Amino acid sequence: MSIVSSEATATDPVGAIPVLGAATPFALWRDATRRAVLDEIGDFLARACPGALRRLGAQDVLRQYALGGKCLRSTFMYLGWLCGAPDDPAALRAAAGLELLHAFALLQDDVMDQSATRRGAPSAHVRFAEVHRGTGAPGSSVRYGESAATLLADMCLVWAEQMLRESGIAASALDRVWPRYDSMRVELATGQFADLLNDARTEPPLAAVLAIAQAKSGNYTVRCPLEMGAAMAGCDSTVLDALGRYGAAVGEAFQLRDDMLGIFGTQAVTGKPADTDLGERTATSVVVLAREMATPAARAELSQLLHRPRLGAAEITRARTLIAESGAPARIEEMIAERVGRARSALSPAFFAAPMRAAFDSMAAACTERVA
Repeated sequence: MSIVSSEATATDPVGAIPVLGAATPFALWRDATRRAVLDEIGDFLARACPGALRRLGAQDVLRQYALGGKCLRSTFMYLGWLCGAPDDPAALRAAAGLELLHAFALLQDDVMDQSATRRGAPSAHVRFAEVHRGTGAPGSSVRYGESAATLLADMCLVWAEQMLRESGIAASALDRVWPRYDSMRVELATGQFADLLNDARTEPPLAAVLAIAQAKSGNYTVRCPLEMGAAMAGCDSTVLDALGRYGAAVGEAFQLRDDMLGIFGTQAVTGKPADTDLGERTATSVVVLAREMATPAARAELSQLLHRPRLGAAEITRARTLIAESGAPARIEEMIAERVGRARSALSPAFFAAPMRAAFDSMAAACTERVA
C-alpha cells in the first residue's frame, strides 16, 4: 500500500522537494522533482565527463540532450518508489540516471533519422560536424559528426547505469531493479531495430506500428520506470501489476499523442521541423489509420504523395489535409482518451492513497496533453 499521507505538508529529506500530499499542488512537486533530478545529473556529468570531451563541445551537447527534457521517465520511476517507500535522495539519484539513458536513445535516434534539430537547436551530429569543420581536420565532417554523436550516446548509456549503481540505494534493492533495467534496454533496442524498416510506403498494419511504438517509446517512458521504482522500493505483486497496467496504457497514449504532434505539431512545441514524420515517410499510427479510413480516392492520393522522392511544403500541406479529412485524428483522440481512462481504473483506492492517484492522473495528462 502507498505510504503517501493525505496530510503531508513538510519538506522531505531530498532537499527542496515538498512531500507529495493533498496539501501540495502536484505541479509544485513535479517542478521541484525535475529541478532536483537535473541538479543530480549536472553534478554527475561535471565529475564524469572527461576534459577532452568538453574541449570538443560535448558539454553543450550533454546539456541539450540530458538537461533539456521534461524528466518524465525519472519522475515516473520516483513515483514508483513512493508507492512503497518514503522520500529518499538515493532513490531520486537512481531515478535521475534514466535521463542519461534517454539522452543515449535521443542521440542515436537523431543519427539514425538524420535529424537536423533536437529541442529547437542543431542536433548532436550536426554540432560535432561543425566542430570538425572548424578545426580544419581532414576527412568527412558529416561522418565525424555521426561517429562522435554515437560515441557520446554510448557514454551516456554507461553513465546511466553508473548513476543507478552508485546512487546509494541498498544492494538488495538494486538486485530487484537490474533484471527489469536490462529487459527495458533490450526492448528499447529491439524496438529501434524494428523501426529501421518502419516505412509508410510499405503500408504496415496498425497493430504492427503500435507494437513498435510501444517497444521503443511507450514502455520505456512510463511502464518500465514505474515498475523499476516500485520494485526497488519492495512493492508487492499487486501494486506492481497495477502500475504495469497503468504504465502500459499511458505509454500507448503517450506515443499516440507523439504521433499526432509528428503530423500536426509545430517546431515550437516539438523542437523539430514540423514536416519530420511525413518527410521521412515514418509509418505512425496517424498515417496508417488515415490510409485505412480514407476514401479510395484520398487513399490513392496520399499513397502517391508518400511515394514521391521528396515532399515540398505544398505536398506536406496536402498530405496533412488528406489525413485530417480521413477522420484519423479524431479516432486517435478517442484511442488516447480510452487508454487514459483504462490507466485511471487500474489504480485501486485500496492500494493507492488519494494523493498518489491524483499524481498519476496528472502525469497521464502531462503525457497526453493536447498542444499545437
